[in-house]
Amino acid sequence: MEKQKKRKMHEVGVGEVSPAVIKRLPRYFRYLRELIRNGKMRISSGELAALMHVTASQIRQDLNCFGGFGQQGYGYNVNYLYAKICEILGVGEGYNAIVIGAGHLGKALVRSPMFEKRGVNILGLFDVDPALIGKVVGDVKVYDMSELENFCAHHVVDIAVLTLPKNHVCDVAERLCAIGVPGVWNFTGSESGAFGSGAVIENVHIGDSLMTLCYELRCRELAPEEDNDGHEA
Repeated sequence: MEKQKKRKMHEVGVGEVSPAVIKRLPRYFRYLRELIRNGKMRISSGELAALMHVTASQIRQDLNCFGGFGQQGYGYNVNYLYAKICEILGVGEGYNAIVIGAGHLGKALVRSPMFEKRGVNILGLFDVDPALIGKVVGDVKVYDMSELENFCAHHVVDIAVLTLPKNHVCDVAERLCAIGVPGVWNFTGSESGAFGSGAVIENVHIGDSLMTLCYELRCRELAPEEDNDGHEA
């Protein structure tokens, strides 16, 4: 089987787009998908801004990075804008993923509809626990880690999702680099640089998000109380 999958490249003007803009695109994806579910056919930047709690100017600036997609006096065609956002984010590219680590998090991710909704196919789960090898989670089979190289030689794997203990990351990173897996979604908490510069790495720190929430709660608790007239008590 040919190792590389040929993919159609779309000219969407991604160029030198700010990382901050890129990080906002999934929010557009989610809100537009919900609008389509609700039968909304078109929307102004002001209406979309009110839903997303940003400014209309911010939305126009973000979308202008990719061509704008709106019409003066009409706003945005919701289906068309959703399709363009999906195109920019690679939702229709048919990317394939494997999950390494069949613990609680790995199993939860595999069972989640998140991948399917974003056009990513999960091909397999990998683990070293003999009690898990051969089992099926959702509809995904658990393979022995010893089969990783052979599996990737016979399947196009674009993304490796890491949910294994961080003390095994370096070894797995070396193997993934040798295989040539181009994308890594890393839940291990390790940012050791073990992957070198050959792959695109997205590090996910769930604990960081929790701590940010705790910080916001603490700030609220420490803020001066106001009386009903808006004055400090």
